[in-house]
Amino acid sequence: MDKSPQLTHTDPKTGKASMVSVTDKPSTERTALATASIWLPGVAFDLLKRNAHKKGDVLTVAQIAGIQAAKQTSNLIPLCHPLLLTHVSVQLRLVEEEGEVEEAMTDKVEKREQDQLKAGHVEIESRVACKGNTGVEMEALTGATVAALTVFDMCKAVGKDMVIGDIKVVEKTGGKSGHYRHQQPASERKSHGI
Repeated sequence: MDKSPQLTHTDPKTGKASMVSVTDKPSTERTALATASIWLPGVAFDLLKRNAHKKGDVLTVAQIAGIQAAKQTSNLIPLCHPLLLTHVSVQLRLVEEEGEVEEAMTDKVEKREQDQLKAGHVEIESRVACKGNTGVEMEALTGATVAALTVFDMCKAVGKDMVIGDIKVVEKTGGKSGHYRHQQPASERKSHGI
């Protein structure tokens, strides 16, 4: 039997897309934690901090969108199995970027304007759980990503210079492969700030 790495969503004989059969897999408790970030220009970040955006509470809307998206993953990604999720949690947190406005600008702007020029980002965590015969990594990733897209949608009127990134599965449990934790070395991480 060939033990080399293979793509599980393609037929090994024809190479065509194929949905994985989970019929014989045991039902176990499965969890996944995924994260994403969205970096914002200063004016958008300031509005989020003050919760003064015209479309309402951006972070709450993004949280609900992420939860809904996790539940709809099989409708969005063709070969994902529909799952009965037992828990979905999406959390968003504002993180102000460290550092000051460039010195050349400090004579030209007032303190309030300096604060608006400081960019920041939103960190998103999506946790998903189920008891089933396939994992929930895609559901967690979908929840985190759609939450970031929702922040983008609700902030684009005040600045489109946003970057969505660092989307990854941080941890997962259950199933044949057992426990997994993301192991990217700190030296390989890159800053995606604006």
